[in-house]
Amino acid sequence: MRDPANEDGHREPRAVAEAVARRSYGKLLAFLAARTRDVAGAEDALSEAFSAALTDWPANGVPRSPEAWLLTVARHRMVDAVRRRRVGEDAAPHLQLLVELADTEDRADGEAAIPDDRLPLMFACAHPAIEAGIRAPLILQTTLGFDAATIASAFLVSPATMAQRLVRAKNKIRQAGIPFRVPERADLAERLEAVLDAIYAAFAEGWSDPAGTETRRRNLAAEGIWLGRLVASLLPEEPEALGLLALMLYAEARRGARRNAAGDYVPLAEQDPAAWHATLIDEAEALLFRASGIGRTGRYQLEAALQSAHVVRRQWVGTTGRADWAAIVQLYDALLAMTASPVVAINRAIAVAETLGASAGIAALDSVAGDARLAEYQPYWAARAGLLARTGNVDAADAAYAQAIGLESDPAVRAFLQRRRKMLGS
Repeated sequence: MRDPANEDGHREPRAVAEAVARRSYGKLLAFLAARTRDVAGAEDALSEAFSAALTDWPANGVPRSPEAWLLTVARHRMVDAVRRRRVGEDAAPHLQLLVELADTEDRADGEAAIPDDRLPLMFACAHPAIEAGIRAPLILQTTLGFDAATIASAFLVSPATMAQRLVRAKNKIRQAGIPFRVPERADLAERLEAVLDAIYAAFAEGWSDPAGTETRRRNLAAEGIWLGRLVASLLPEEPEALGLLALMLYAEARRGARRNAAGDYVPLAEQDPAAWHATLIDEAEALLFRASGIGRTGRYQLEAALQSAHVVRRQWVGTTGRADWAAIVQLYDALLAMTASPVVAINRAIAVAETLGASAGIAALDSVAGDARLAEYQPYWAARAGLLARTGNVDAADAAYAQAIGLESDPAVRAFLQRRRKMLGS
């Protein structure tokens, strides 16, 4: 059935298609791929379905359930593709499965008839048969629709290299017959990390748009939390799943406080705790408490604990309060020992400066200054500039601010750094 609202001009077909892609791409792809184990074929069929929608919907109106329409068209495209590739008895079982599913989808009435198979797809992408370094990128592409270029940038490889690795991984899923299911506990640990990493990467991409002005990014943050809740509900005794969900909730609770009424950037230390979302923080605290009681500490629990050490500022009602910096240094020590991450080292240096003074913080930063990856990493230069300014080294601070400003893409953060630079020596 077609949606009469479209005939009144209330729903522009291209806008509806874009909205469905943002909202349901991963869900549709997971449904298709879970039944054939052909991720690449499902992607091709879904792409053809969206192309068909852009031709059909302007002429005939937007269907009542765009997702069900797209799913039906994509299934038919997959049936046609199998028929072209396979002949004889070898094709029969595969074709029968596809036809049965296509009939099911033809009868489906609305989005509620489409089950959500994204979590099983994520665990399939994290299977040991898949190269470890490509598992999280593969999850990002299949379940959330990231393109290869975006993923390549996040994982510091070329788009061409990333595209090749993703193609090989998808072929491996089909050739090895990797099942789409949440694994048994014995097989869970080696696959859970990649799933959690991909969920957090999606959330972080969405959270990086603080004003929520980019619809795709805003949806990614919400999707990350939704997937985090799903994993935590299915695996309630996995402390890292609980820790990740707590970490995302802590961060989301501060979204509205990162900009003031004029749209200016507000760093964490200067945010008003009253502007934080108390309900989300309380939920995060409860999740972290549950995780700590299980007894297996991991990266996400430590990162969530760091957030908890910051939110103690809520105790000072009506003031900015003070974070528990001594606890924060200890947590960063543990996290650094676990990850050896230069990013963790930068944040630890800032915490050290709060407990032992700016000179000690600079010394801590110097310990990672030789890491080539930091040469174009804005937070390193911003942290260095701020600490140098506190020691009175104006010239060095000015040079570091110049580096940070040149590397920053967010206009509000860039303006904040420029204001700090102008204050040097004043």
